[in-house]
Amino acid sequence: MKSVVVFGLGQFGRSLALSLSKAGADVMAVDKNEEVVAAVAPSVTYAAAADLSNADAISGLGINNMDIAVVALASNLAASILCVVISKELGIPYVIAKASGERMGVILKKIGADRIIYPESEMGERTARVLMSNDFLEYFDIDDNLCIVEMKPRKEWVGKSLKQLNLREKYRINVAAVKSHNEMRSSIDPNKPLKENSDLLIVTERENLKNLSKNMK
Repeated sequence: MKSVVVFGLGQFGRSLALSLSKAGADVMAVDKNEEVVAAVAPSVTYAAAADLSNADAISGLGINNMDIAVVALASNLAASILCVVISKELGIPYVIAKASGERMGVILKKIGADRIIYPESEMGERTARVLMSNDFLEYFDIDDNLCIVEMKPRKEWVGKSLKQLNLREKYRINVAAVKSHNEMRSSIDPNKPLKENSDLLIVTERENLKNLSKNMK
């Protein structure tokens, strides 16, 4: 189970925290607004009200054992900088920061953020899906039921063909295309062994993703 701290519970941060929690992650949600924190608290592992522009307040949250930190404070550059820097100082291995524009993104990247996102409000769930598996590269909803996931093949899949793996029966997923050398091909030879550097474009029902993620850990 992955542990994630989400700094900032605006529309994006709240959506992300709730989606991660539903997907089975251990989520700490933090915001300075006590009412917002209280509203989210029943749906996450732990919720805390803290002044994210105060270094001591951030350090005192006990986040040093978290796997991922998400800084969703695009409207507050100073607080975003503090959260990124302190998260890295405390040893959190992967820090994602939301930026309101390219200039802010450059600054956050320079001070240690591993990934910068410029999300629309509806992207919280998509980001949650990507974070829940080390193998998921991208996630897109097609409708309320179907989705597309781009992912790396698992180690045990490499060297085996799609026919051998029988992914449709085992995971209820359909490989729609395979990308190799930055070129996506929908014409797939089911007898051709998968390569480690290939990306798979998979179409599946959303309810199947949780089992797929569990089997990847």
